[in-house]
Amino acid sequence: MGLPSLLVASLVAALLAYWSFKVAHFFYDYWNSPVRRLPGPPSASFVYGHEKEVDEGGTALIARWVEKYGPTMRLQSFIGMNKLYTADLKALNHIMMNSYTYQKPEWLTYRMEEVVGKGILSVEGDTHKRQRKVMNPAFSASQIRELSDIFVEKSLDLRDIWEAEIRKQGGVGIIDVNHWLYRATLDIIGLAGFNYEFNALSGGEKTGALHRAFGKVLENLVKFTPLSFLRAAFPALRWLPERVDSSLKVSRGIMDDIGRQLIATGKQAIHHSSKTEQNSLQSKDLLTVLLRSNMATDIPEDERMSEDEVNAQIFSFMAAGQETSSTATVWALYALMKAPDVQKKLRNELLQVPSDSPSADELNALPYLDAVIRECLRLHTPLPLTFRISAKDDVLPLSTPVRDTSGKTHESIHIQKGQMITIPIIPIHEEKTIWGEDSLEFRPERWERVPEAANAIPGAWGNTMAFFGGPRACIGYRFALLEMKALLFALIRAFELEPAGPVEDIGKKLFIVYRPFLKSDPEAGTQLPLKVRLYQEA
Repeated sequence: MGLPSLLVASLVAALLAYWSFKVAHFFYDYWNSPVRRLPGPPSASFVYGHEKEVDEGGTALIARWVEKYGPTMRLQSFIGMNKLYTADLKALNHIMMNSYTYQKPEWLTYRMEEVVGKGILSVEGDTHKRQRKVMNPAFSASQIRELSDIFVEKSLDLRDIWEAEIRKQGGVGIIDVNHWLYRATLDIIGLAGFNYEFNALSGGEKTGALHRAFGKVLENLVKFTPLSFLRAAFPALRWLPERVDSSLKVSRGIMDDIGRQLIATGKQAIHHSSKTEQNSLQSKDLLTVLLRSNMATDIPEDERMSEDEVNAQIFSFMAAGQETSSTATVWALYALMKAPDVQKKLRNELLQVPSDSPSADELNALPYLDAVIRECLRLHTPLPLTFRISAKDDVLPLSTPVRDTSGKTHESIHIQKGQMITIPIIPIHEEKTIWGEDSLEFRPERWERVPEAANAIPGAWGNTMAFFGGPRACIGYRFALLEMKALLFALIRAFELEPAGPVEDIGKKLFIVYRPFLKSDPEAGTQLPLKVRLYQEA
């Protein structure tokens, strides 16, 4: 045997030995995992585990399982992997507060990094802590108040577009609210996020390059192919090429080029401001405030963000700030359409404000608007579930003890390194032991007196997990809340919402977030047509 053949044979043998070790290690962990001994539903498939069942049955199926097996149980993921599910609030608080121990799965951060780069959404540990420290000033309460004019202006633009369309249709029109909320929130994040005019509401030409490029890479994030799964799950296989790689590279290049132009413009404005009058800089957008914070003299050099990291935040703003805000507001309109009495009560409160252009303080001083948004985010949180994986062995405390399959009761669970954990969001928001027997009803009045049990929910805001919690809580939650308030203020004052067809025809489909679609026309994709009429004050 020649030397080249010997080297090839040695390489193949080494790879086989490596993979044999990995497979053996997997099955060793599987058989010895404490999670394996927890109660849980039988799996219909070794290959898919419970994944397909959960995808099809949704939170209603999970609720039935929790009722039968308890708040902490074993589920199965792909190829028989055990996954811990827990709705135990003490356990969830422990997971959220220990973000170094419980991190996003590496396959998920890899996929997210393909879209947004190494931004705050995709990094973990010390990198996340450093980035967040620099970004905090951009998301402070006072800074978000400075952006309220943009929120209100774009909300009024949307109102005027709907009014013109409705008048064309004789005073009552069918409006795809999903389509228009997507455009409005895109305009808002462009201006408020990085001083970029998408002109999405007006249909201007500038909606082109950046939006198309971002849409392309976002589409790639949710596209599932066997090869994309292998590349995400096994880092050693990421050299394998996919057909989309070349077009994805072009789109990423467009995004990076525009991002760097925005950064250069922001830096130039800051330098010009410092050379003229102190504090003369007029830009209020998140990127400018972030750049100013990153350039501050009291930030040590090793704690500053690189230009690549700053660039990644632009697309993190787009991914988190536009996608979730538009969807949350769409579901708010859906909930109000189904509850005309709530809609009327809210409108009466909003009409007490004398101006069409309220300040941030005026919006935040409306108690029923606040209660409506809390209830909408409780029942229609855009993200139903999320995941974490343990970076090291740990002990997970429980408020409700669990009895394993051998009959032994545990007040805590030993978690092995690499254990996958499902964190429920909507199931917590629907839990009857927390919210009462009417937990599935849309009733904003419940927020006048929050149930005692809800105080234990470990969320960053409003006794819900809509914005997660702990060090990984959504940094932009104030932005999202004020944006929703401005949009609902403008729309509910001006219009009455009614069903455009059978309400039961409206379904939810998970596409990064829960999006609406019509069961009678699933091929048409995401949409929510509502009958919208001009409100005529008596």
